[in-house]
Amino acid sequence: MPAVPVSPPVPVLDQLAVAVTDGYQGPSSLSGLLAVFGRVPDPRKSRGRRYSLAVVLTLATCAVVAGARSFTAIGEWAADAGQAVAGPLGIVRVPEESTFRRVFAALDADALDTALGAWAAAVTSPREGTRRRVAVDGKTLRGSRTGEVAGRHLLAALDHDTGVVLGQVAVDAKSNEIPALPVLLAGLDLAGVIVTADALHTQTETARWLVGRGAHYVLTVKANQPSLYAQLAALPWGQVRTSARTVERGHGRRERRTVKATEVRAGLLFPHAVQAVQVTRRRQPLADGPATTEIVYLVTSLPTHQASPTLLATYAREHWLVENRLHWVRDVTFGEDLDQVRTGNAPQVMASMRNLAITILRLAGTTNIAAGIRYHARRPERPLETIMKIAC
Repeated sequence: MPAVPVSPPVPVLDQLAVAVTDGYQGPSSLSGLLAVFGRVPDPRKSRGRRYSLAVVLTLATCAVVAGARSFTAIGEWAADAGQAVAGPLGIVRVPEESTFRRVFAALDADALDTALGAWAAAVTSPREGTRRRVAVDGKTLRGSRTGEVAGRHLLAALDHDTGVVLGQVAVDAKSNEIPALPVLLAGLDLAGVIVTADALHTQTETARWLVGRGAHYVLTVKANQPSLYAQLAALPWGQVRTSARTVERGHGRRERRTVKATEVRAGLLFPHAVQAVQVTRRRQPLADGPATTEIVYLVTSLPTHQASPTLLATYAREHWLVENRLHWVRDVTFGEDLDQVRTGNAPQVMASMRNLAITILRLAGTTNIAAGIRYHARRPERPLETIMKIAC
């Protein structure tokens, strides 16, 4: 039986990775996403390897952009696409499902996420006159739960403006998100960046770390910081003018928000905090039911001349939208919580593929991810064409 040759030189990969040299200095020096794939360590032995890791990851990315939710779906998409993708990638035939499954289970998921996050940061930039804002939030992969072992928990960083995923890191099962935040953001240039996070991350060491890296923070304060919460609640909010009001309808309710902000003097029980914000949210069900009112406080290192109360309210609102722009899309559009992949690093790698698909679609100008998936699912050459356009 004749030996099956390893993948020959790949035209598309050659076109997109002309800057890959021994002097590689990081994703920002590369010409595209495909070159980043080529720099992720391949966990397989070289003997008997039929497809390069870049080819496997490119095909998987194309399949997920076209709506594939599982290894079976990725394998079926690749088989159906046939020469529409095999030809441009310089391969005779596409890998089978088992190849994707084995590679994803063994792949260094953190290395993949680091490379993809650095690439996403390199190809995006804040709009003129604005700062980059990064929302940090975690999500559990519920389908990866095994018996009494909880599902994998991942912490992600999302760019407020573009909706692009700038990084992801696994949270140790014996720990929590708090020590994972510096690991997640360590590879990003944080100078001048505004980091938003929920109450779990309102920690003094986190604030000091961010400011030490040149970043600013906007952090939520709840009962997990009782002394700080009491101090903020005791501020004379009745004397502070309301700076922003919004009314929104959705999810079966009407929500009215009022925002107040004030400077704080030395003595606030949180390092580098110079402004405090009070957000009052009143929710009224559109059907019968009682209204509820919630008061949330924020602290920020941004001084008043850099962030007005209205701007702070915008930053807070943008952070809360991370649920809709990332987690909701992964759950509803990609069916993530139904995915029962559990082997090795495959759960995290599959989540990385979904993050990457969302990033690719948004960089391509897609505003509705579900519609973008349908568009790419109709013709097998479209996903690769889109990747080539945004990667060059």
